[in-house]
Amino acid sequence: MNYIGSKHKLAGFIRSTVEEVMGLDLTGKVFCDLFAGTGIVGRSFKPLVKKVLANDIEYYSYALLKNYIGNNRELNFKERIEELNNLPGREGFIFKHYAEGGEEGRLYFSAENARKIDAARIKLEDWRETSVIEEDLYYFLLASVIESADKVANTASVYGAYLKKLKPSAIKDLQILPAHFEIAGDGHKVYREDANDLIERIEGDILYLDPPYNARQYGANYHLLNTIAKYDTFVPKGKTGLRDYYKSSYCRTGEVRDSFENLIRSANFSYIFLSYNNEGLMPAEEIKKIMQQYGKYDLVTKDYQRFKADKTENRNHTATATTEYLHILEKNQ
Repeated sequence: MNYIGSKHKLAGFIRSTVEEVMGLDLTGKVFCDLFAGTGIVGRSFKPLVKKVLANDIEYYSYALLKNYIGNNRELNFKERIEELNNLPGREGFIFKHYAEGGEEGRLYFSAENARKIDAARIKLEDWRETSVIEEDLYYFLLASVIESADKVANTASVYGAYLKKLKPSAIKDLQILPAHFEIAGDGHKVYREDANDLIERIEGDILYLDPPYNARQYGANYHLLNTIAKYDTFVPKGKTGLRDYYKSSYCRTGEVRDSFENLIRSANFSYIFLSYNNEGLMPAEEIKKIMQQYGKYDLVTKDYQRFKADKTENRNHTATATTEYLHILEKNQ
């Protein structure tokens, strides 16, 4: 997925830094990805550690994590994927509110692709409610639908707005592709909670933090992925069809510092690694000041190129130089 703040390009840097600090053998460690998003970092540590704890408050993220982190055995999915791809289209909630030809005129999807999304989601819920499929397979198929739908969305990478005309990738027929996961270890656990609440009840060795950097709320930017994932009924609001969404204190200038300090204070982990970049609401010096109160502090940085949404018809946009800060804390016990 083309995801704001994705650590796809930085996962190797994060992994090598953790190994430099803690050693190459992490097989006995419990690793927590507390703001997991699409789960890229947790997935990279899954084969290396004893257990991964993955959390995100957004439901679309939870669905992806239930598959990529939570699933850990072979699944018989081929016939189900084939059946979903061969379903006749249905004019359901997505078509009516978010598609070409729908009641609201929102152009997030072509008419045909929206019908396919509706058909797949209706069938998935029917399979689940009638116990045709178990939970592991349900989340595997749901993750497959979410990621495949995202590939044909008519947006400039986020769902805060749609494009005025269907771009070439949005015209392509939706093909639901399997969301393959890695089988590694056992006992991995997935949560959907406020990070500052959950931190009070978990413990481990490595805590990886990747909170929102700025005022952009993920619940607003990815509201339609939540709607596809939940497939519930509500009244979409405004031009973009927003749903009610969780508002993170990490996106608010007046709240982020206190929330962050409370999180660090409460964390029952030996080592904390915080990803944050030079465009964030908290300056690097402020983060250092907070973290060094609780143990031995260090910092490593990496310059990289990332792409920013520019609302053109291309998903890959203007490359921008960004510095990633990886703050490290060996916490006092």
